[in-house]
Amino acid sequence: MTDSIFSIGGVQRVTAVIAKELAKDYDVTIVTFDKPEQKDISLYGLSEADITYRFFDYPKTPVWKKKCCKAYSYLYRKWLPQIRLTSDIYSHSSFPSQKRKALVKELAVGNYDVIIGVHAPLAVRLAICRKHLKDVKLIGWVHNSYEALFGEKSLYIGPELCKHYEFQLEKLAATVVLCQYDAQQYHFPTKVIYNPLTLTPEEKATGTSKKFLAVGRFSRLHKGFDLLIEAFRIFAAGNQEWTLDIVGEGVEEPIYKQLIKDYQLEDRIHIHPFTNHIQKYYSDTQVYVLSSRWEGMPLVLMEAMSHGLPIIASNLAVCQEIMGDFGMYFSVGDVKAMARRMLEATQLNWQEKSEQALQIAKRFNKDTIINQWKQLIDEK
Repeated sequence: MTDSIFSIGGVQRVTAVIAKELAKDYDVTIVTFDKPEQKDISLYGLSEADITYRFFDYPKTPVWKKKCCKAYSYLYRKWLPQIRLTSDIYSHSSFPSQKRKALVKELAVGNYDVIIGVHAPLAVRLAICRKHLKDVKLIGWVHNSYEALFGEKSLYIGPELCKHYEFQLEKLAATVVLCQYDAQQYHFPTKVIYNPLTLTPEEKATGTSKKFLAVGRFSRLHKGFDLLIEAFRIFAAGNQEWTLDIVGEGVEEPIYKQLIKDYQLEDRIHIHPFTNHIQKYYSDTQVYVLSSRWEGMPLVLMEAMSHGLPIIASNLAVCQEIMGDFGMYFSVGDVKAMARRMLEATQLNWQEKSEQALQIAKRFNKDTIINQWKQLIDEK
């Protein structure tokens, strides 16, 4: 069960890869909130697998009930004690009965043995429906970092709902998170399964292009491409050769283009749209830069390393967990430090770093990750 499978994004790609592999041994259905007209099984190679798709949309909640629910939700967020009882009541105000019953009805149709809720909000809604799905194994799959979900500056959930999410998620048979650091932040047991490498590497990079690369959705603040452009401006003041490619699409694209124009870097920074053949960019790059303010499990790191690329990255816990001493880190948001790392990257022993990158990427082999999912699904 996922918000979307027929749109471009890292979560969609990982979900598709896992679903395709599981479909070799299990009867797999994807319940999605996409519209039927969005169905495109050529995306992520979904046409290669025998997967059933069901499209679901919540019914509308009556206005009077919506007002009552909002009133209690406000009280819970601002005034009420964060205990199990108030959390259970909040679960009904935030997920009214019309929507709850509709989802239970949809999920009951499939007579599923296991249901996986992709993303924290859907996992919580699945947990709220547990008593109506008693004979089904329910698993939550959290794709964002703990800090991104519950930190003081969270754009998703916020600290006031941290306890609520924990109270509800612990009702599931298992909650999967993407790294050990995040697992340690929760106050109930979680299962760590890394995301796999989701593409087949093509030509290994040669280390001669004098190009930096960054890839990701242009969503608000998340990937820090505004920081990257600022860091490259500082770097470019002392370097006239290297360029920067940014591959992605999204709402912040006009902001990035304006920054590039303001800094008169149109001939040094190039924005490219998403492509299903991203490998060509990795192969034609010398160093990858991850400028994110937060990450759940950055697939781009494995993709870049599988092409032999050295990595400059924010010192996020998940990045350090994945790469250890291999990564060239800077403090999150520190553009001057990022620029210094970019300068250092132009002078490193590229071949040595490249070989290290290839070795790290092997740890995220698809077969290894799929076996972990199968063990979780099959265990009693």
